[in-house]
This record gives sequence, C-alpha cells and structure tokens, in this order.
Amino acid sequence: MSAFALAPAPRLRSLFAALAKDAGHDVPEAMPVRGPEIGLVMLRGRAGGGGAPFNLGEASVCRATVRLCTGEVGHAMILGRDPEKARLAAHLDALCQHADWHERVESQIVAPLLLADAEDAAELASETEATRVDFFTVARGED
Repeated sequence: MSAFALAPAPRLRSLFAALAKDAGHDVPEAMPVRGPEIGLVMLRGRAGGGGAPFNLGEASVCRATVRLCTGEVGHAMILGRDPEKARLAAHLDALCQHADWHERVESQIVAPLLLADAEDAAELASETEATRVDFFTVARGED
C-alpha cells in the first residue's frame, strides 16, 4: 500500500497503463464504493521525539474504496488532493487481493516503484553526504 501511496501520480498511471496493455485490457473493472473524497487529518507531534503529544497541524488527504467486478474490495488513502491517484491506488489494492493479478501487480508495479524509491533515497543520501561538514575541536592545554 505504501508503494502506491508514495509513488508519483504520473509514474503510477504509466505503470498501470502498461499493466493493462500487457494484459490485453482484461483488467477487472473497478466500481466506486466510496469516494474519492478529500479531507483533512490532524498531524500530531512530540517535542524532542518523546515529549507530550501536541497538534502540529493539518494535512490534506484523499481516500477511495472500490470493488472489482469479481468482488475484491480495495482501499487507499494518499497525502494530497489527487482523487484519480487515490482511485487508482484503491484499484491496485483490490487487484493485489485477486489471485490471478497479485503476482502481476507485484512484479510490474510494486517492484519498479520500490526500486525507484530506493534509487531516489540513495541519490538524496549521496547529495546530502557531499555537503556534510565534520566539526572538530582542538583540546587546549592547561592554562
């Protein structure tokens, strides 16, 4: 689920289109059960990571629930205001529950998304490492 929620919408759409093309348009149709709906969630924080919780602010989210024509139900909640991405993520969640589609979704959508996420994280880590500064102090002798 996190792979669908964190993926950029254009990437998710292109991978789904490729999956549908490879399957010969035999992808089970998804009927909306709920949404997509846009709303707010309260973000909680803790001072110093261990203090008392407090309300940090609100964030926009979009959620959707769909049912495949074969009966599987998929749910999705994404950060942001993209109802089409939420609907598509819910459709993919439902396909993951379908015995005939689980492996295809895992190999053609989830694996490439996780690989791209790992590559992005490695690139960010290398960019951060390039700007790292090591501070040191020289101990002074006794005065």
